[in-house]
Amino acid sequence: MPYYENVFIARQDISATQVDSLADTFTATVEGLGGKVAKREYWGLRNLAYKVKKNRKGHYVLLNLDAPAEAIHEMERLMRINEDVLRYLTVRVDELEEGPSAMAQGRGGREERHRRGDRDSSPRFGNDDAGTDDVVAVAEVEVGEDANEGDAR
Repeated sequence: MPYYENVFIARQDISATQVDSLADTFTATVEGLGGKVAKREYWGLRNLAYKVKKNRKGHYVLLNLDAPAEAIHEMERLMRINEDVLRYLTVRVDELEEGPSAMAQGRGGREERHRRGDRDSSPRFGNDDAGTDDVVAVAEVEVGEDANEGDAR
């Protein structure tokens, strides 16, 4: 069976449990028609780039699917009918991604950047605590008349 990735955005004013039950509905539809949901990720309530149906935020959910085309068509039909789904996108892929998606990994990276602390303690920013081994010397180059002799044609 072909592989698909589906991301849908649900309205901001519904709760996370309602979004979970919405994803359960789509999962049951796919599995009922002979497909399988390989991975399901809730990316959280995120800002939208622009207003969609008067919403500034939305709940994002990723579904990795191994399903026949008929199951995908039925799931998309239910997404079009449901008032809580703002947008959806289904893409056919060659293989399903193992482990957490890039969006799920991105959250951990942001937290690490905030935990790094003050960057001014690095020796390249002129910290007084830096040892003499950490100082990089820059050699001065003298440019005289001899430097331009190689350019003669």
